[in-house]
Amino acid sequence: MSHLIAKCAIAYPDFRLNAALDLSIDGVTAVFGPSGSGKSTLLRLIAGLDRRAGNIVCMDGETWQDDAAGIFAPPHQRQLGFVFQEARLFPHLSVRANIGYGVKRKPAVEGRFDFDQVVDAFDLRSLLDRRPQRLSGGERQRVAIARAVMTHPRLLLMDEPLSSLDLDRKDEILPLIERLGHDFGIPVLYVSHAIDEVLRLASQLVLLSGGAVLAAGPIEDVTNRLDLHPYTGRIDAGAVLRATVSKHDSARGLTEFAFTGGVFRGPTIDAPVGQIVNLRIRSRDVALSLERPEKTSILNILPGRVTQVEDSGGPHAHVLLDVGSPLWARVMKVSARELGLVPGKPVYAMIKAVAVDRRSMGRTTAMDASLTKDTLAPPLE
Repeated sequence: MSHLIAKCAIAYPDFRLNAALDLSIDGVTAVFGPSGSGKSTLLRLIAGLDRRAGNIVCMDGETWQDDAAGIFAPPHQRQLGFVFQEARLFPHLSVRANIGYGVKRKPAVEGRFDFDQVVDAFDLRSLLDRRPQRLSGGERQRVAIARAVMTHPRLLLMDEPLSSLDLDRKDEILPLIERLGHDFGIPVLYVSHAIDEVLRLASQLVLLSGGAVLAAGPIEDVTNRLDLHPYTGRIDAGAVLRATVSKHDSARGLTEFAFTGGVFRGPTIDAPVGQIVNLRIRSRDVALSLERPEKTSILNILPGRVTQVEDSGGPHAHVLLDVGSPLWARVMKVSARELGLVPGKPVYAMIKAVAVDRRSMGRTTAMDASLTKDTLAPPLE
């Protein structure tokens, strides 16, 4: 786990960035916000690509920039990797030479990754002798990421690396980005304005708007805050469950996910047992009952307690539940009154497996939109 401290305060004629971060980065930490919120500017300041007075950047106790102390380490001394929106490969070099170029430019690093290991991890062996102009957009980005990995960076900065790719190419590369932490132990700071990428990849979220940090912390904590939903780009309120793939049943199109509140069943996903994933559940897909239903087609019934009731300003109320993790339900106000929903009230949350946001889990193989007990065998043994 790496520790990053960044305090950035800069002013442009039409924009001001005032951001303070203190992050322990393990895996992928996403920096999310609308265009013009300061995401890319923040990354460039951390990398030392944009030197501005008054900033402080420290990594694992090592100060990279502190203008008051007269300290500034240029980018090549920070042992960072950087992947941009465009691959920025050398057009006159082969894929093999592009991947190896970064290593030649850096001093020897203990524990540097083996060339063949990286090539195979990113499925590049058949492309090694090609030039960048003969590669697809997705292939070029895979080469760019592999080149960054070969430098064995202390921190990998990724500035919207998938923004120019179509959905199929994104689906190819997202699992590779997930592997950066799992397989290579490289902490990643990932900039995006696509919430679906963030939900798929990140364990932590930094939410930026107008040059200011609105929130930072575990992704389930930030995304479960109802007051922040307008900034996350979602019309529906919802919750994120941080879960681990525990079982697959391809015959029934099911994957089981273990989380702090028990087990959740959803559509089959292409992920190994043991992988940590984010499950997005929309509040409108959660129904509540005071008693555990005995005869129902709903796959997921979770016991919990009401912790908060919010007036949404319309005919509905948003109810925050504790089911081992925070979970939102949207119910009619009249139903909330009739059920006596107040903090501390025990309830059962009923969730259809289809309520899981598939794009936040990765590419699924089960595409049926009505996964209930009526169409599936009993729960996995």
